[in-house]
Amino acid sequence: MRPIKNPVRLTVEEQASLRALISKGQSSARAIRRALLLAADENRPGGSLKELEIAERMQVHVNTVYIVRKAYGEQGWEGAIGRKKRATPPVAPKVTGEVEAKLIALSCSAPPSGRSRWTLELLADRAVELNYIDSISHESVRQVLKKRTQTSPS
Repeated sequence: MRPIKNPVRLTVEEQASLRALISKGQSSARAIRRALLLAADENRPGGSLKELEIAERMQVHVNTVYIVRKAYGEQGWEGAIGRKKRATPPVAPKVTGEVEAKLIALSCSAPPSGRSRWTLELLADRAVELNYIDSISHESVRQVLKKRTQTSPS
């Protein structure tokens, strides 16, 4: 029998933390499922279970057991269970604070001749004409103006 590449040896405190995570049921399903580290723990009564047995019990693929063991070896039990936070959003916001300020200033200015007031479509078109932004929908303009009118709770 080949030795396990990434053995899991949890302390008593780590075992208690994992049991609490499972029993509370407030964590994500992924985190609870990955708490299978308890079954892979060599310090548990009866020793570690085989990867195939853990996979069958937890109804996951054997590769999941391998990946969790590997993550435990590299990052500890919290890294193996939790998700890595994203450093940046997937897409940078198109409407920045500067564009918002220009849109608000534009909405406060006099409307075009022949109009009694600004419409969202007019504001969007004028913002593109003045090169504030490449393109913007009337809905985005509405959201910017709505944010301006909301009051902060005191």
